[in-house]
Amino acid sequence: MHRRGLRTWVEISRGAVRHNIRTFRRLIGPHIKLWAVVKSNAYGHGLYAFSELAERAGVDGFCVDSVVEGLSLRKAGITKPILTLGPTLPPRLPAARDKDIAVSVPTFEALREVLRMKHPPKFHLKMDTGMHRQGFSLNDIPRVVKMLNARGKERAAEVLCGVFTHFASAKDVNSPTYTDMQLAEFEQAVALLKKAGFRNLIRHAAATGGTLIGKKYHLDAVRVGIGLYGLWPSRELEMQLGEKISLEPVLSWRTAVAEVKRLTPGDYVGYDLTERITRPTIAAVLPVGYWHGFPRSLSSVGEVLIRGKRARVVGRVSMAMVVVDATEAKPRVGDTAILIGRSAPPGRGKPDELLAADVAARAGTIHYELVTRLNPLMERVVV
Repeated sequence: MHRRGLRTWVEISRGAVRHNIRTFRRLIGPHIKLWAVVKSNAYGHGLYAFSELAERAGVDGFCVDSVVEGLSLRKAGITKPILTLGPTLPPRLPAARDKDIAVSVPTFEALREVLRMKHPPKFHLKMDTGMHRQGFSLNDIPRVVKMLNARGKERAAEVLCGVFTHFASAKDVNSPTYTDMQLAEFEQAVALLKKAGFRNLIRHAAATGGTLIGKKYHLDAVRVGIGLYGLWPSRELEMQLGEKISLEPVLSWRTAVAEVKRLTPGDYVGYDLTERITRPTIAAVLPVGYWHGFPRSLSSVGEVLIRGKRARVVGRVSMAMVVVDATEAKPRVGDTAILIGRSAPPGRGKPDELLAADVAARAGTIHYELVTRLNPLMERVVV
């Protein structure tokens, strides 16, 4: 349905959010914490729109990239625990403490900054078990313990709340070797911390992939991002588990047909004359482009849905405009065009759907990048 006054908008399905949260809750059971990863504008779904729905649907907390994102959630009224996954610069630490936002500590420099504060924020230690991106190594733990003890074990234990790692390749049920190696190393690090007297730590390692693959990865909490948005972390897992686990895409992206024109054979379309019309064509002009997040790599190959019919992109994707061949759809100005999502044709007929993963593959990227690059200025409408 066309949203009056909006040229393009993103719809967020309340029902899909509830369904996906229920799905993961059943998967992990009642005693494991379910944290929603809402970094990068909730993977393009809208930080506020999605987080409010997720909090009401019963997640136990939120993971963000930065203190700035965490502060935005607090300002929006989110009260449940928040953990930053990215690095936090020292000037942001007091705000994290004041708004009860836990930070990740992945380096000795970061640990030193936190421990030197009279009233530090809560924090989780990040372990690097094979991703080789962020975190302490297993060999670093004795020095970490020494620094914690220098502050005073009891005082340090009041703010050290958790320890976690991140799996590099938990995307295939049949290939768990590297993930199991990471888990084993992580458990060694946890054992060393417990031996040093830090026993009440929340342990977490699994993102969506690890959560789906097996219960042994769930530990005390799981950090689920892409799965809560109804998207699979990999084709392998979708093929292996898709018949057992149902995920519903939360997001659809729509725009309004701004202009309709008839083109004749020989006409060129778009910048640089890259495509020439070879048949009588009804063209629909859509007011979206790469500025909105519609990849330029979809030039001449991308598709949209208008009146239940597929319409191919003709010529170059511009900054804020796309032309599609809508001859079969016979569109009118004001019709809705679906860029990501499902469309039922007028009257009876089987719905067609443009899945984010398929659109991304055609654009030469992955669905993670496609949805997170949707312009945050586009309105997110909860339906």
